[in-house]
Amino acid sequence: MELDCQKCGACCCNPAENRAEGYRDYIEVRRGEPLFERRDLRRRFTVLNAQAEVHLQLVGAEERCAALQGTLGKRVNCVIYQLRPGGCRKVLAGDKRCLQYRRERGLDTG
Repeated sequence: MELDCQKCGACCCNPAENRAEGYRDYIEVRRGEPLFERRDLRRRFTVLNAQAEVHLQLVGAEERCAALQGTLGKRVNCVIYQLRPGGCRKVLAGDKRCLQYRRERGLDTG
């Protein structure tokens, strides 16, 4: 089964381990990264944690990234894809974390 990131979006949601621990600091956006430098997008898609670090904002019951549009497992789009932070770039289609996140969201992994 070929995995299509434009249909999935599971890695754009707060993982079960984080949710179980009440951890809401999602992906950090670091100074020098393209998204950090875009104030308009940073205001729209990020939040500050208790340590004043910038993180992608989580929204809704799914605790999904505010920059993710569409329906998980059907058709999704990241509106900051070209500017996404380094943490977003670590998960690759079909790798261990990808498959874990898909299972957590009930998406068939083939």
